Amino acid sequence: MTVYLFEKDGPGTSRCDGACARVWPPLLTKGEPRAGGDADEALLGTTKRGDGSAQVTYDGHPLYRFVKDSAPGDVNGNEVEGFGAEWYAVTPAGGKPQEETGQNNGY
Repeated sequence: MTVYLFEKDGPGTSRCDGACARVWPPLLTKGEPRAGGDADEALLGTTKRGDGSAQVTYDGHPLYRFVKDSAPGDVNGNEVEGFGAEWYAVTPAGGKPQEETGQNNGY
């Protein structure tokens, strides 16, 4: 499933909880996160949320899913404005799609 970054977050710090986290559930882990697909395992990490849970980070960005994505490959949350900032699908290099290509490329 697609994972997203929230532009309101700071490096390793989530600013999405309550209603925000119900729409954009944080990607949580109970152990060491593992990379899949083209993701770089060296860019994976975790940050501690206010409730004590461990949220997965990628290149320092806390990661989230989007409730309107129902199948692998869905990117319904890309370039969505919500809860005070924009949301972007994270690329394997750790950035937003347009940072790496200069365009949206269907995300």
